[in-house]
Amino acid sequence: MTTRTAAPPPTPADARRRGPTVRVAAWSAANPWKAIGAWVLFVAVCFGAGTTVGTQQAAFSDYWIGEAGDAEAMAVENGVAAPAVEQILITAPAGDLDAAAVDAAVADLTARMGELDEVADVSEPVTAADGEAVRVAVTMSMPFHEAVDHIDPLLAVTADVQEAHPGLDIAETGSKSMSVELDEQLGAELAKVERFTLPVTLAILFVVFGSLLLAGVPLALAVSSILAAMGVYALGSHFFPDAGGAVTSVLAMIGMAVGVDYSLFYLKRVREERHRLGADGSLAAAVELAAETAGRTIVVSGVAVMVSLAGLYLVGDVIFSSIATACIIVVAIAMVSSLTVLPALLAKVGRRIDGGRLLRRRGTSGESRLWTSLLRPAFRRPAATAVIGLIVIGGLAVPALGMTTSVEGKETFPRSLDTIAAYDELTDAFPDAGVTHTVIAKVDPADADALAAAVADLEARTQENALFAPTERPRVRVSEDGAAIAIDLPVPYPTSDPRAAQSLELLRGDLVPATIGEIDGAEYAVSGEPAYASDYSSHQSAHLVLVLAFVLLATLVVMLIAFRSLIVAALSMVLNLLSTLAAWGALVLVFQGTWAEGLLDFDSPGFIGSRAPLMIFAILFGLSLDYQLFVMSRIKEAAMSGLEPREAIRQGILSSASVVTSAAIIMMSVFVAFVFIDRIEMKQLGFALALGVLLDAVVVLVMMLPALLALVDRIGRWPARWA
Repeated sequence: MTTRTAAPPPTPADARRRGPTVRVAAWSAANPWKAIGAWVLFVAVCFGAGTTVGTQQAAFSDYWIGEAGDAEAMAVENGVAAPAVEQILITAPAGDLDAAAVDAAVADLTARMGELDEVADVSEPVTAADGEAVRVAVTMSMPFHEAVDHIDPLLAVTADVQEAHPGLDIAETGSKSMSVELDEQLGAELAKVERFTLPVTLAILFVVFGSLLLAGVPLALAVSSILAAMGVYALGSHFFPDAGGAVTSVLAMIGMAVGVDYSLFYLKRVREERHRLGADGSLAAAVELAAETAGRTIVVSGVAVMVSLAGLYLVGDVIFSSIATACIIVVAIAMVSSLTVLPALLAKVGRRIDGGRLLRRRGTSGESRLWTSLLRPAFRRPAATAVIGLIVIGGLAVPALGMTTSVEGKETFPRSLDTIAAYDELTDAFPDAGVTHTVIAKVDPADADALAAAVADLEARTQENALFAPTERPRVRVSEDGAAIAIDLPVPYPTSDPRAAQSLELLRGDLVPATIGEIDGAEYAVSGEPAYASDYSSHQSAHLVLVLAFVLLATLVVMLIAFRSLIVAALSMVLNLLSTLAAWGALVLVFQGTWAEGLLDFDSPGFIGSRAPLMIFAILFGLSLDYQLFVMSRIKEAAMSGLEPREAIRQGILSSASVVTSAAIIMMSVFVAFVFIDRIEMKQLGFALALGVLLDAVVVLVMMLPALLALVDRIGRWPARWA
């Protein structure tokens, strides 16, 4: 084997051609207060502008997908859209209902609700078959999608009536009241997550740096980047509407991840350059050298992560588009902050940068004994180590083949909420008050009578089938000319129940075509909760392969440009994909079954949230790519300095392992916190991301990456450009 001579240590960047990252870092380090002031001003302007302008929410129609979406559009166009209806349930705390007390409560409720501008109609009371409950339907006066902003007066009236009639239990439930309570609970729990993760992150960084001041630098940059990104996202929502929900939480999660990653990597490199330059080396020179190497890697990493996230746009769904926009913005801002204001902060920190524990050079050889021991099997038995790692990853990935996806329904919401508990009581007493199918039909006005007869026939056929709930009278909405009709057909099962899907299949495939479909020129479609869940899941599944293909191909190109080696780029991409598939498999193993319910405090719905797989893939693939780029860039640098391939692999991993591990621990603490949120989709997301990061930091970094790279060298495929 030919002996290679190590290249001389890098010289300060001013002695060579200065790239843009070096020029920016040099100016920032030379003018720290100007750079810090400019950054503070930038964050303040972005956040202030976003707060002032506000966030533009997505339109109701932006959520329409598939046949269910077509039905909603047809209903709105023809004036037969379903109104927002709240149900008031009256029961007795113990014993039988007192008829006189119920009559008084209903009269009081009707009078108070009737005085509200937000209420269009209050129905007559309906008594349950067993006589143990009474319900009153309250129809709101505005379009369905606007009702959530006007629900508070109704909730206040319900509370007042309950106070006036303490001998009864009076509760309100409905899609709008549930939405408000769910949002309030989610907001409160996300605030708890933030209060938990910030001190935990600071504590971990303190252990890493051994200095509270240094620990505050990555955290301050990450938090300020998140604030700026929130402002820019609010401004951008006027061009790309916001889907609401947990989008800003995902933004904060990704912002914390990349913000801390970039700061750690940059800071570690500055320390190394100071050590290389010796006692006579200036901090400014070390910053410039770090900007030339670490800065370039951060740029490549940022671009790669943004490309990975951009794949979510291909889903054609407003929720994923919102998440992609938010995350791309925060990654771009975090990348800019690490290249601009971070050198200024390091210049002000001065020689305190040499403190700390985990990032300090270990022993006389400058190597960590722990990491040296962990990497030894990958070099001594690379094939065996790679096979073992593949068995671990592959074994976890296998259950993903049995993944079942569906949309969260009311049956998956926290039972601790008052509106959800009331909904359970309501549907127990009135089976027809729960999930419904909605059939929308339109014909030529001349066929209005035929349409009315066909709808009556359809309703009669469903009443004869056990898959549908019996109703006392048809729930029909008719347009002024009679040419368009909407009918609600209730089912006595939750959305995720297979029998709800069977009833939907029966409607779409048989009953509706056999009745309404017999009218020449009739247009019809089926909507409702089961229809939306089915169409949304099918939409996600249909676009999954497209997103996977785009992300894999795009990141392969980015890695190929960065490392100038097809085999290394492909290897890195495959490892990232494997860790994502393993996270999917573990997700199925834990959440589709019931064995882990007690451990993680959840009730298994028997499926994975339809949004979870794509979100996990995009986020985890981006973070894995982030770590891979940091490690591979150090291996490439070591190889190009003249080290033999195996020594370059060893040195590259040893020099970056502490950074990647520290960042992974921080990210796991963030993701694990989401497991304790009382929403099944958030639990699934947090669990899969935490496990994926753990697998990446342990199995991929310690076992598979060094072993496979060693095999690449053994078969003579080591990149010639690195020699």
